Amino acid sequence: MSRLPRLMGILNVTPDSFSDGGAYTTLAQAVARGQQLMAEGAAIIDIGGESTRPGATPVSPEIEQARVLPVLAALRPLAAQQGVVLAVDTRHASTMQAALAAGAGMINDVSALTHQQESLAVAAASQADIVLMHMQGTPQTMQQNPFYGDVVAEIHAYLANRIAACVNAGIRKNRLIIDPGLGFGKTAAHNLLLLKHCARFLDLGVRLLIGASRKSFLTAPPTPATDRLGASLAAALHATQWKTKHIGRTHVRRIRP
Repeated sequence: MSRLPRLMGILNVTPDSFSDGGAYTTLAQAVARGQQLMAEGAAIIDIGGESTRPGATPVSPEIEQARVLPVLAALRPLAAQQGVVLAVDTRHASTMQAALAAGAGMINDVSALTHQQESLAVAAASQADIVLMHMQGTPQTMQQNPFYGDVVAEIHAYLANRIAACVNAGIRKNRLIIDPGLGFGKTAAHNLLLLKHCARFLDLGVRLLIGASRKSFLTAPPTPATDRLGASLAAALHATQWKTKHIGRTHVRRIRP
């Protein structure tokens, strides 16, 4: 397995995502964006049909699948040709199952397979890689006074427990990726501590994904998401530095559009 960092390009086919909502809602727009991300070096394209930004309104699995599955089908031939992994960003077991059947090679779940009881079984029955992310609360509540005694230690323990649950369900550890969930139920101070201490998570023995790009904690308010590129690049460079300092795992860092 490569030890080099890999880039994940985010393709939100939603009207309300925080940085690009509404930009890729037609099939043509989404496919063009996916092709652009591949051309720019993304090794993974993460396709999401439900916004999980703070305060986002949930959507049904049926709406989510109507958004995601046509894009997945259209991008699949080029992705296969270029060796790019197509991921589905979802909390819904039925969407996971439909996307896997359509060719997705990765499940990226902000609830770490806890949102629906069936999700763990769907993941275990597949051969896909699984991203387990930490989130305190739900997208609707997560930024309402998030609190931790020791944010790094508590999230480390949570992710260790989710890894164990997956392994007990029959998912091989080498299929797992963990994400501390920057911006998902954390204050700016919590996010910065997690970014500073990313290497702490390497002892869990799985790959690590960092999703810092264009998030509000990177810059002073009221800087819009579209003006946070410099800080996003700095966070990505930091991620590659602790890859160099702490040899051992493959790291995936996530770059939002």
